[in-house]
Amino acid sequence: MNRHQFFNRIHSRSRRDIAMVLVIALVLIVGSFWVAAQFIQPAPPRQLVIATGGAGGAYQRYAAEYKQVFDKYGIKLVERPTTGAIENIKLLRDAGESVDAAFVQGGTGESIEGDGLASLGALYYEPLWIFYREGIAPEPLQHVAALKGRRIAVGGVGSGTRQLAMDVLHANNMDNGATKLVDIGGLEVVEALASHKVDAAFVVGPTQSAAVWVLLYTPGIKVMSLGNAETYVRTFPYLSSVVLPEGAVDLVRDIPNHEISMVAPMATVVVRSTTHPAHIDLLLQAIKEVHGRPGIFHRPGDFPKSLGVDFPLAPEAERYYKSGKPFLQRYLPFWAATLIDRLVVMLIPLFAILIPVVRFAPTIYGWRVRSRIYRRYGELKFLEADVVSEPSRHTQDEWLEKLDAIERSINRIPIPLTFSDMLYTLRSHLAIVRETIIKKTTA
Repeated sequence: MNRHQFFNRIHSRSRRDIAMVLVIALVLIVGSFWVAAQFIQPAPPRQLVIATGGAGGAYQRYAAEYKQVFDKYGIKLVERPTTGAIENIKLLRDAGESVDAAFVQGGTGESIEGDGLASLGALYYEPLWIFYREGIAPEPLQHVAALKGRRIAVGGVGSGTRQLAMDVLHANNMDNGATKLVDIGGLEVVEALASHKVDAAFVVGPTQSAAVWVLLYTPGIKVMSLGNAETYVRTFPYLSSVVLPEGAVDLVRDIPNHEISMVAPMATVVVRSTTHPAHIDLLLQAIKEVHGRPGIFHRPGDFPKSLGVDFPLAPEAERYYKSGKPFLQRYLPFWAATLIDRLVVMLIPLFAILIPVVRFAPTIYGWRVRSRIYRRYGELKFLEADVVSEPSRHTQDEWLEKLDAIERSINRIPIPLTFSDMLYTLRSHLAIVRETIIKKTTA
């Protein structure tokens, strides 16, 4: 074998050793990436469906404002009209319904273990407005009990208004049939009061709600100021006491013309556990932008609040209220931020597998090379032990032939130059065994 062939053989074997180590490392890395890929969130869908409420209600109005925020990021917000908060919760719990989020009025639902529903915080106060026709009493009414025996609109079936109205009426023992309860809500209430079909109406929502706004400007319609508002707050924990200041709706027309005490639950947006985290982040940004403004019943910065209204606060909401907008979305486009956020999990195998592999790969490579030499050391050791214990078993030439066979196999070992010292050391030990054979067999 000439010098050129010798070096080619060494380099070829060295490359095979390196390739073997690299293949093992690659298999480990690919396997770990595959496992990590099972935990990657899919890309956010191009649309999110949110259940709102009846036509002209506050939920529809706010959904329209949310839509403007979603449009900035190329996500379509689809509104699904409903009868109200009660139906919204049913839709969220029905796996067959394609609803990702829904507006919910405080006090209309409760968390059920395993339902996977979570709140995005308290958004704003939804005051209970009790409108009545001016002619039904000579003096302004201050207690719900004064409406006993009257015809009262309590909201549509499936609405949060109806549930709150029934709670209040039950507390006053007015749900036993003596008082006629009419299941209508929204703008139908305006027509019913104007045509004397009902004497009073319960309406829940901010002043911007269509029914509330129209009734506030309708002549002959009054708003009840609850003299015992604090009693309801103590009775129903989901209620808060709020005050509508004089002239707060219209300062020029002095609407209302006196301070009005009211009770109010808080509104929230509830999401499913399957709602994409990126969509939840966008909802929280929209909530912050829309409900962070001042209102008649709250000061700037009072809302949104990190409160789980009826449902536990979503983990994404907890993080958002503590740290604000996700870090990546502050500096990158939405699509890029969500992509990187999803792929971060892939860094786990990079650090957990790749770094140890890179660290121990040279050791594994060295072990493969040394193992060839150690194998010959084993053969040499057994041969020496046999000669020492039973030198007469073979003739001197036979013993030397066995030793020559080992030497020939040693000469065929392709060893990288880095490990040549081990090969020369093995040959020196070979010479020692040769001397032992000659000494033992000659004697």
